[in-house]
Amino acid sequence: MAGEGEKKPVLEIVQADGADEGCVTFVLHDEDHTLGNSLRYMIMKHVDVDFCGYTITHPSESKINFRIQTRGGVAATEPLRRGLNELSDVCQHVLNTFQARVNEFKERQEQPME
Repeated sequence: MAGEGEKKPVLEIVQADGADEGCVTFVLHDEDHTLGNSLRYMIMKHVDVDFCGYTITHPSESKINFRIQTRGGVAATEPLRRGLNELSDVCQHVLNTFQARVNEFKERQEQPME
């Protein structure tokens, strides 16, 4: 158990003895359904992923167990990395679009009425 001054890891990798690198459970700390469900969606879009799902072990714990199984010798870390990057791109696009609309609205409010 981590001491008071120690930081716990954000990501842990759990792999059964003898399992290949295409079948891995990732433990993401300080996360919940918000990341779990959206990341699962992004990862399942890829053809090299056989299974992707997550569980929350207990409501009082803020961590998710995120399981990925791939085919064709693809390491499970690859779809995780790709999914996180794609999800980040989508979030950035939403943020940029929202900010642009807010700025347009503010500009219209500042123009004098005719």
